Amino acid sequence: MDEKLFEKGLAKRKATLGAEYVERNLAAADDFSLPFQEVMTAWCWGFGWGDEAIDPKTRSMMNLAMLGALGRWHEWETHCGGALTNGVTKEQIRAIIHVIAIYAGVPCGVECFRIARKVLQEAGQL
Repeated sequence: MDEKLFEKGLAKRKATLGAEYVERNLAAADDFSLPFQEVMTAWCWGFGWGDEAIDPKTRSMMNLAMLGALGRWHEWETHCGGALTNGVTKEQIRAIIHVIAIYAGVPCGVECFRIARKVLQEAGQL
């Protein structure tokens, strides 16, 4: 594993998802899952999120659209909170969910609204 890419990814991951969340996930990793945590941090966060061609807010919006269309609800919830951290507004989240419902189906939109309501309430925005 590329240690420099891991460190870059770790910083990006913590900036979006929160240091406590990331550290809890890394601390919970064992011999079985730690290699995945390390490689995912380096690849997804170091390589992917580390590419400065797309700002974090736009990247968060793209992630919500893709994760919602794919029906990856746990990750959608995690990244919904991260999107708020990266400056995505409640109104923008609503617009993203509209796009998800149009292109991926109304049931996906319904689930995204359910999850977004929970995340927004926890963030004190509803």
